[in-house]
Amino acid sequence: MPSCPSCGQRKGRRACPALGTVICPVCCGTKRLVEIACPETCGHLGTARSHPAAVVRKQQDKDVAAVLPALQRLTERQHQLFFLFHTVIARYAPEGLARLLDIDVAEAAAAAAATLETAARGVIYEHTPSTVPAQRLAAELRTMLKEMRDAGATVSDREAAIVLRAIEQGARTSTASQQPTAYLEIMGRLLQVNARLALLPGPCPPRPRP
Repeated sequence: MPSCPSCGQRKGRRACPALGTVICPVCCGTKRLVEIACPETCGHLGTARSHPAAVVRKQQDKDVAAVLPALQRLTERQHQLFFLFHTVIARYAPEGLARLLDIDVAEAAAAAAATLETAARGVIYEHTPSTVPAQRLAAELRTMLKEMRDAGATVSDREAAIVLRAIEQGARTSTASQQPTAYLEIMGRLLQVNARLALLPGPCPPRPRP
């Protein structure tokens, strides 16, 4: 049996329609929809969607349970906006040696929400977080909202503020743990797992059930 052309180490055992060859189960499982553009007709992809590995499902359930208190009062539309904001947070990288922490996310979301809340009352005032990473992240969140509106999306200041407050709640709750990036890691896994499984055409995973 020939070696897997993807890793060159293990034996090829699974037919890969995307690569037109036989690859090993490990490469099939770890590179699926990440490095390998699997077609919808792939049987292994369909099986993974229907029956994800037990360890993945267990971690996913644990992550959803951790963020559920912040999400449970959001509407379906707000839930999607929540994850759209998180795509910005996931892409954000502080300058230099600085590291983005959960507290920075909480402060950035709180400041952006406060700015929108005052605007909804007819007062134009930009609230500023205390740390530089949070200040720049808050600016990125405001930019994304502006770009959405410029593209034709109708998102009120109040609705966006509600979603940002949910992000603040989730991040502040996680700061009580001893891991300063616990919330960021949870949200990173939720975004990554759902993107790999292609549960939706965009970055938003399905709404967790209470």
